[in-house]
Amino acid sequence: MGLLVQKYGGTSVGDLDRIEGVARRVGAARSAGHDVVVVVSAMSGETNRLVDLGHAANPRPARREMDVLLATGEQVTIALLALTLQRLGFAARSFTGFQARIRTDSAHTRARIIDIDRERIHRALDGGEVVVVAGFQGINDAGDITTLGRGGSDTTAVALAAALDASECEIYTDVDGVYTADPRVVLDARRLDRLTFEEMLELAGLGAKVLQIRAVEFASKYRVPLRVRSSFEEGPGTLITAEDETMEQPVISGVAATRNQAKLTVRKVPDRPGLASRILGPLAEADIEVDMIVQNISEEGLTDMTFTVNRDDYEAAIELLQTCVAGMEACEVVGDNRIAKISLVGVGMRSHSGIASHMFHTLAEESINIQMISTSEIKISVVVEEKYMELGVRALHAAFGLGESTSME
Repeated sequence: MGLLVQKYGGTSVGDLDRIEGVARRVGAARSAGHDVVVVVSAMSGETNRLVDLGHAANPRPARREMDVLLATGEQVTIALLALTLQRLGFAARSFTGFQARIRTDSAHTRARIIDIDRERIHRALDGGEVVVVAGFQGINDAGDITTLGRGGSDTTAVALAAALDASECEIYTDVDGVYTADPRVVLDARRLDRLTFEEMLELAGLGAKVLQIRAVEFASKYRVPLRVRSSFEEGPGTLITAEDETMEQPVISGVAATRNQAKLTVRKVPDRPGLASRILGPLAEADIEVDMIVQNISEEGLTDMTFTVNRDDYEAAIELLQTCVAGMEACEVVGDNRIAKISLVGVGMRSHSGIASHMFHTLAEESINIQMISTSEIKISVVVEEKYMELGVRALHAAFGLGESTSME
């Protein structure tokens, strides 16, 4: 049998009863003949508690010390899971990020994995032990503890699966897979059996919160098959893997949406070379990510530029832009933080026409005005008023036949 890497999130290990449930699932895989590496998060709510403690001790805490503090959450979980596995009769050994030799850069609280020394983990596996690794953490070349940022346990699991050449990386969470839309918004949303890495990357970046983008990027780069499964019920979950050219791909795999968007427009700026750089450059320097961009046709030497940013960056972006355009005699900077982005995703778009027109017609039928449009090979995104987001998602889900009672085109 092959090597499995299993990752369990905070809700899956939220208390001792749930930890025992995880131990029994891990034990079943071990009894079936698999070597198993388990990656766990801190218990549900623990990371937030530690963050609050750190800020209570010092309102402006050093990032290095916050990493030392936050890494303790996963350390508790790995010990408890290893102890439970041992009680159930399975040899198990826990490893912190340092002990597993997960080497990262030195960007405290948002480090990136550089390398993993596989020797120590292989020795434990060869000895018949289940290896339990703390997610979300590593160590830099100076010997300091680092953390990978929110959702970093997913990245840890995929990186270990790549380094150890695992047959599959299973991500266990509180949902039983990836759906055609948010089931809380669309009642007949359907669990997908399979997605490509490209589709999952788009869905994760467009509002689907099942997997972290960094983890999917890592899996795609190293071709690590991912499977999203539920910790609380049996089922096949959703397999995320490389595109299989021998299979007929669905035209649309899912509808994603996010409210966390804001729109900014710089009006009547001189239409000269370097305009975009002068406007967007300061935003990049301030770490404000710009998404969709539209520039109007120039009239009388003046143009408007509209783009979207994360809603959390809205106020800071407006302040920067007002300073930036003051020297360009721009008319004004205006914004709207009550917008949403709705997206259709599907690798089948490459070989099918008419998707955009069908999408736009469907929204028009619901009297939903489209403010901005962005496309890629496998995605079409539109910006609409926030109040129409759920209506738009439901309408598109039905129009493209994604529900339980209908089959995909």
